[in-house]
Amino acid sequence: MTHGIIEERAKLPPPSLEEVSPGVFAYIQLDGTWFLNNAGFIAGHESVVVVDTTGTEKRAHAFHDTLRKTTANPVQALINTHSHADHTHGNFMFWPEAAIVGHELCREEVLRGSLDAIKAAFPTGDFGNVPYVAPNVTFSDRMTIWIEDLKVELIYVGPAHTTNDVVAWLPERKVLFSGDLVFNGGTPFAMAGSIAGWLEALDVLRGLGAETIVPGHGPVCGPEVFEEIGAYLGFVQEIAGNGFSEGIAPLQMAKSTDLGDFAGLGDPERIVGNLHRAYSELRGEARGAPLNVPQVFAEMVDYNGGQPLRCLA
Repeated sequence: MTHGIIEERAKLPPPSLEEVSPGVFAYIQLDGTWFLNNAGFIAGHESVVVVDTTGTEKRAHAFHDTLRKTTANPVQALINTHSHADHTHGNFMFWPEAAIVGHELCREEVLRGSLDAIKAAFPTGDFGNVPYVAPNVTFSDRMTIWIEDLKVELIYVGPAHTTNDVVAWLPERKVLFSGDLVFNGGTPFAMAGSIAGWLEALDVLRGLGAETIVPGHGPVCGPEVFEEIGAYLGFVQEIAGNGFSEGIAPLQMAKSTDLGDFAGLGDPERIVGNLHRAYSELRGEARGAPLNVPQVFAEMVDYNGGQPLRCLA
């Protein structure tokens, strides 16, 4: 690990806890880049429901400690919005006391996970030892969880960011836990999902009427973020269409692309993975069809000047 990474990590703000509605808390980890994700929980008078966890052993303990400083009530359920390790590595902190709920494809993907592969892809991350714990309650389309009289609707909207994206919607409070369907200030990443599907998912989310959104990464925001994400995904589709028709490989196309209005988004190297996904769809492959993940990550490192992907977790 370089001294630069250590210094950058030391400058990160500590995670913050925001009460976005009475008893509804967002756990925000900035700067929101690789493996610095958000989680949250809904605290009732008698029990708690958690939404997502964090990506390293230390951060999983820190999130659990924050929850316990806020409420001593038992956790009845943990919702995984999707399978990615930054949102599921901390599942072990709540098992076996709580049911772990996720889409049926989320369970399959978590069970295929590899901590060694994660450490190889992100050599600057401080992951520790995180035993993989998959959802043990799964569903295919919709599920409702009640916290006393507060309704939480789980809605499957994938493939989008992944094959197994779920949002947690609190209609009474107009609060949406979006998982990684919303990167607020970061580059959306569709390598494991579908560009076209994500655009359709945004239409579903707009229709909910959310006023407060707890994104998968970045600060709490409002529904205006949907337009920003949709604009970026449309940009990827346009660039991919041009490159695909001219026979230009995704990495070469990414390197020759001016990101324009999107140059300020975090983790810009994700354009490479996004183009690979868009090319897959242009070839007529199924949404979420497997890609050569090691190759895509190697190309993102290439795009990044040969440097490891920036991970301060």
